[in-house]
Amino acid sequence: MTGSIQKKGKTYYAVLPINGKRKWFKGGTKRDAERVLAEKLAEVSQGSYREIQKISFKEFATMWLKTHAENNVKPSTLASYKHVINKNLVPRFGFLQMSDITTGGLQVYVAERRKAVASKSVLNEVVLLKQLFKHAHKWGYARSNPGEYLERPKVIKSEIEILDPAEVKLLLNSTGELYRTSFLTAILTGVRAGELWALQWGDIDWHSKRLCIRRSVWKGDFQSPKSQQSVRKIDLPDSLIPELKKWKVRCPISEKDMMFPTAEGKITDHDNARNRYFNSSLRKAGLRHVSFHSLRHTNASMRILAGQNIKYISTQLGHSSVKITLDTYGHLFNDQDFNRHQVGLLETVFSASVRNPLEKVSPKTEFETDFVAPVRNPLEKPLQNAEKGLAASANPL
Repeated sequence: MTGSIQKKGKTYYAVLPINGKRKWFKGGTKRDAERVLAEKLAEVSQGSYREIQKISFKEFATMWLKTHAENNVKPSTLASYKHVINKNLVPRFGFLQMSDITTGGLQVYVAERRKAVASKSVLNEVVLLKQLFKHAHKWGYARSNPGEYLERPKVIKSEIEILDPAEVKLLLNSTGELYRTSFLTAILTGVRAGELWALQWGDIDWHSKRLCIRRSVWKGDFQSPKSQQSVRKIDLPDSLIPELKKWKVRCPISEKDMMFPTAEGKITDHDNARNRYFNSSLRKAGLRHVSFHSLRHTNASMRILAGQNIKYISTQLGHSSVKITLDTYGHLFNDQDFNRHQVGLLETVFSASVRNPLEKVSPKTEFETDFVAPVRNPLEKPLQNAEKGLAASANPL
C-alpha cells in the first residue's frame, strides 16, 4: 500500500486508501504529514490500524455514565461522578472531540484546578478523567489514552481528630436518649456512618457477641458497603452489649427493624443526625468541633492504646489492607509509652527463649524452664484483654 501527501490551503495531509476509501490525516507542515503517513502505513501493515469513531467529550461522558458507571459503581459514587462531569469537565471539554484531547491539554486543566480547589478535589477529578479516557481508548473513540500519563496531585492528609476518654464521656452525657446509644456504638465498634445507620437488629449475634456489617445506607437507600473487606463481623466489647439490650427495649418501632432509626421509625439521614444532634451535643458539652468520622478515629486510637494486633484492627475497621490502617494511624504507634511497651514485650520473649550461656542454672530453674506454661506471642492478645482495654478507656457509664 502506498499513500500520498496532499495540501489544502496551508495544511498538509497524509492520504491513504483504506478499505476502498481515501482517508485524510492532518499533518500540519509537509514534514508532519510525511511523519503521519509513515505511521499510518506502519499501522496498516502491522494490522494495528483501527477507525476512530468521532464523538464529543459531552456525548461520550453521557454514554459512559449510562453504560458503565450506572452498572458498576455505588449510587453515592455515581452522584459524585455526575456532579464533577456536569459542573467542571463538560464546561471545559464538552464540545471537543475525544480524539483531539491530549495529555498536555488535560494537564493544563489540572494545573488550573489546583489553584482553585483543594488537592483532594483535584485528585478526584483526575481519577475520573483517567477512567473516562481509558474506556474511550478501549471502546475505539480515542487512538491513544491521554489520561494514562496524567499526573496525580499530591494530597497532604490532614491530621485526624480524636476524642480522649474524658471528652467521650462529656459528649455522651450531652446527647439525648434517641442518639446516645448510636454514638456509643460508633465509638466502641469503629463503624462508618453509612454502616451505623444501616444496622438492623438482626445484624447482632448476641450469642457470639458480634455485629455483622452487611450493608450501608446513602440518601435513605441501602447499598453495598465501601469494599469487599467492609462486609465483616465486629467483636462487641462486653460493656456495649447491655447498653444495646436496654436500647432495644426503648428503640422506636421501625418497619425495617432499624437499630438506630429516627423518632418516627424511619432510616436516619446522616446529614440530619450530624447537624442537629451530633454537632449540638458537641456544643452542649463545650467540646471543640470535630467531624462525625472522628468517632471512628477515636475507636482506632483506643484499639492501638489497648495493644490490639494491627491485622486485627484493620479487619475490625473493614480496611481493604493493613497498609491503609498503617497509613492512617501509623503515627499513633510512635507514642513513647506504646513504643516502650513493645520493647518490653520483645525482651520478655527473648529472655524466656534464650538463656545466657555464662549463667549457671540450678536444677530447679531447669525444671521450671521445661515445664512452665509456654510464652504467649505478644502480638496475639486475647480478645477479652482487648475488650477490657477498650472498656476501661472509653466506657462512660
